[in-house]
Amino acid sequence: MESRYLRKFLGRCLSQALAEIVKFQPADPIEYLAFWLYKYQKNMVAEELRQRELAQLQQEQELARMEQEMLKQLKEEELLFQQQQLELELQEKERQRLEELEKQRLEMEMQERERLMLEELEKSEYEEDQSGEEEENIVETTPVEGDDLNKTLAEISDRYGAPNLSRVEELEEPTLSEVALDYDREDKDQ
Repeated sequence: MESRYLRKFLGRCLSQALAEIVKFQPADPIEYLAFWLYKYQKNMVAEELRQRELAQLQQEQELARMEQEMLKQLKEEELLFQQQQLELELQEKERQRLEELEKQRLEMEMQERERLMLEELEKSEYEEDQSGEEEENIVETTPVEGDDLNKTLAEISDRYGAPNLSRVEELEEPTLSEVALDYDREDKDQ
């Protein structure tokens, strides 16, 4: 058991020390062995300290590398987020632009419809004026449906395309005696 203890703690150390004593053959080998063992102990403590420092340095380097990777990943995510925000802003601007274009198109269509309706209204008024001059107070009756029976003539004529009865001019109708005189004149002329 004692030999195990000596081999475990002093075996390597003593074998190296004795090998050096044989190699250098100092004048006082016991004193050389004592100094060599003290130096060996200091070297071992220094080596152990160096190993700890090296392990701590490696650990710190690993933490720094992980931190760098995290920072890089955060920057990439931030750039991706900014790109997505920019895309969303561009899409919103495009949507607003399209809405504005659609609004302008609808306004133009409404203006065109109004213009066409005004033209048709002017045309129908012109035609009514022309027909009013040519014909004598002719009022067309339109067939009425179930609900139209209870409506007044003014309500029915308010529909699109219906003649404007408020503008119909009434002409004086010839009396029966005037018609008879006209026939007598025609007979005399023949």
